[in-house]
Amino acid sequence: MGEHTAPLFPQEVIDEYAALGVDLPALFSAGHLGERMGVTIVEAAADRVVGTMPVEGNTQPYGLLHGGASAVLAETLGSVGSMLHGGASKIAVGVDLNCTHHRGARNGLVTGVATPVHRGRSTATYEIVITDEQDKRVCTARLTCLLRDAPRPDAD
Repeated sequence: MGEHTAPLFPQEVIDEYAALGVDLPALFSAGHLGERMGVTIVEAAADRVVGTMPVEGNTQPYGLLHGGASAVLAETLGSVGSMLHGGASKIAVGVDLNCTHHRGARNGLVTGVATPVHRGRSTATYEIVITDEQDKRVCTARLTCLLRDAPRPDAD
């Protein structure tokens, strides 16, 4: 469903996770659902996450981009931003997602851009704007994630 490219992270973020034994770019292939839907993360930092998704294969019976597909793209991008904001000691868990669908898309790629609305100690909220190839807004979403302590590996 399209080429998957490694997401772009700031080097200091890559180094922080590498010190914990985590290959951050490999971790963010958008997960199994995202892969099935063709989501590609092309840029990722706590202050901006960008990803794309093909319309083809993600449509509803009328041939338009499915609203649930837009929700998957939005939650993926907002979750990545929240996780990067929380850092290696936190995991981001989505607790609220809302999407407003402005127009249909029938073909091509849609692009989502997630930017922070709030970045706190225990929650992070991102606005995600999804546009079509003509840069027309298809969907506006807002995701709030709870930032929980990451599980610690068992000490032997």
